[in-house]
Amino acid sequence: MTGFPVVVPFVDHLGARLLSCADGSAHTQLDLAPHHCNSFGVAHGGVLMTLLDVTMAMAGRSRTQHAGDEQMGLVTIEMKTTFMQPAQGARIASHGRCVFRTRTMAFCEADIVDEGGRTVARASGTFKYVRQR
Repeated sequence: MTGFPVVVPFVDHLGARLLSCADGSAHTQLDLAPHHCNSFGVAHGGVLMTLLDVTMAMAGRSRTQHAGDEQMGLVTIEMKTTFMQPAQGARIASHGRCVFRTRTMAFCEADIVDEGGRTVARASGTFKYVRQR
C-alpha cells in the first residue's frame, strides 16, 4: 500500500508513497531506482512531473469545504514545471499545497527536494474537482 486514498495504477507502479495529506497540504516520497532515470543517470523529468502532479492533486483533494467533497477526485487542467537541478541521492520528496480553491477548481503548488534538501523542481497547477465513478 502506498498510502494513497485512491488506486492510481501508474502511481503505484512508480512507487510513490503518500506520507501525509491534510488541510490543503500533502507530502509524498519516492525512492529512485535505475528505471526512474534518464540517459544521464538522473531522475527523468517525467518522473519528477508525475510526483509533482500527484502531490498537488492530493493537496487539493485534502482541502474539503463542501458536503460531499470527500467523494470528489481531481483531474489536472494545466501544469507548469520548472526543473532547477538534478536530484542527488536515492530519495526525493515533494511537498504540495493548495493555494486557493473554488467549488470546482483548486490552484496548487509543489516542490521536490533531494536527500540533501536542494530544490530540484517546482510546479504550479490548476485542477478540476470531479465526482469519482
